[in-house]
Amino acid sequence: MFIDSHCHLDRLNLSDFDNDLDNVVNAATTANVSHMLCVSVTLKEFPNMAAKTEKYDNVQLSCGVHPLNQEDMVDEAELLALAEHDRVVAVGETGLDYFYAPETQEVQRDAFRKHIRVAKKLNKPIIIHTRDAQEDTLAIMREEGAEQVGGVLHCFTESWEMADQAIAMGFYISFSGIVTFKNAAALRHVAHQVPDDKFLIETDSPYLAPVPHRGKQNQPAYVVEVAKMLAEVRGQSVEEIAKLSTDNYKRLFNV
Repeated sequence: MFIDSHCHLDRLNLSDFDNDLDNVVNAATTANVSHMLCVSVTLKEFPNMAAKTEKYDNVQLSCGVHPLNQEDMVDEAELLALAEHDRVVAVGETGLDYFYAPETQEVQRDAFRKHIRVAKKLNKPIIIHTRDAQEDTLAIMREEGAEQVGGVLHCFTESWEMADQAIAMGFYISFSGIVTFKNAAALRHVAHQVPDDKFLIETDSPYLAPVPHRGKQNQPAYVVEVAKMLAEVRGQSVEEIAKLSTDNYKRLFNV
């Protein structure tokens, strides 16, 4: 069985699935995907995301504000209240993205610190997005004591040096469909080095569909393609990748 450790079910264009989220979840189940973590990107949209996925026992939630989805400072009290939801297993996604939004660095750093503080109050792991911000991401993780709750650097595309430092703080490294892309040799090198007990697999759907589904809308069922690539890169069977990543998910998110 596989687990999609990061998807955005509320952001799918359901017209590709006969306008029914059941078809997405059923396709995942058919592909032996046992659980999905539906990740929030704004606090405003979180209640609707929770309502849309409420009937699915195999869908867990996170609560947070994506670094590219904030114009104002995050309300820490609101984040804390929403993240207490009983289906929320993680805080985030949060983090820093200096590639697409260098002009909001100060706002991003403030929000990132608040997410870590809320995660510590709730004793829930943190889902971190980082792009072109390695130094600041690691510095804030250390300064705020992120290692006290741990978490995951999701959709990882950075260097092995960053992955290694995050792992030393108890964090996991999650690989998305990007690892299947032709130009992702450096990322596959990172995937080869991550310890068995520190990696996850994800789709980040509806984005970043893996080979051989490039050009299509991504969905949780496609996480199997990520597992296949990791198996090839790491010299393990797909069944081993499935078991290891599933065990890691359950350990990290207390499922």
